[in-house]
Amino acid sequence: MTIDRAVVGLSGKLQVSGGVDAGLRDRAVLLAPNHIGNFDPFVLTAACRELGLAPAFLLTAGILDTPVVGHAMRASGHLRVDRRKQSIKDAFDVAIERLRSSPGPVVCYPEGRIGLDPGLWPERGKTGVARMALAADVPVIPVAQWGAHEAMIWGCDIVTSFRDVTPIMRSFASSMLRRPSFKVHFGAPVDLGGLRDGRAGDARRAHERIMRAIVRDLVPLRQAEMDAPRFRDPSRPTTVVSPWRPE
Repeated sequence: MTIDRAVVGLSGKLQVSGGVDAGLRDRAVLLAPNHIGNFDPFVLTAACRELGLAPAFLLTAGILDTPVVGHAMRASGHLRVDRRKQSIKDAFDVAIERLRSSPGPVVCYPEGRIGLDPGLWPERGKTGVARMALAADVPVIPVAQWGAHEAMIWGCDIVTSFRDVTPIMRSFASSMLRRPSFKVHFGAPVDLGGLRDGRAGDARRAHERIMRAIVRDLVPLRQAEMDAPRFRDPSRPTTVVSPWRPE
């Protein structure tokens, strides 16, 4: 986390607002952030450090299998998620057990991937975070973030050679000169009252409440960029229309 904070500090200016109530710091909580780019997990980690939190991320296997970063991530207690259906179920069970047995924040992106909406508003997402929250009976803290997409471009789906990584590294070097603002806001716990694990439709209702809370807190962070991001990333596909975009 110390190394992460230094890297984030080199590439931009971190601005953290909101927080996590003292009463929630000694218990398990789910942090549910919007996903705007490759660099936002680093920014979110630095923001958590500012608040004195050490989060565990649910991460794809590809990241955890990399030689250097992956080793550090595994040693730090982050949780593995493979794309295969059975592996995802296993990861879901591991995350619930972690939430039930250990205090501290677990980070899971409700969208499941970097958003592909042209305006970079959150995608529809899936009910995984909501189902974990209901099954483990833990609070969900919505986290809105903006600016991290300027530090590192989307790049490509699959990296097959160093040539695929070069544009991403070039964009990161550029951000060290431009030093964009990385804004992260920790919101109030989402009200999941009246919803129950296993009852038909409740996971979807919980998911909708979580996504609307994220968007509500995102709006003030991007007031001057409501229609589209100021920073244009030509490599990011724009094939999805967000259902959460404010009117």
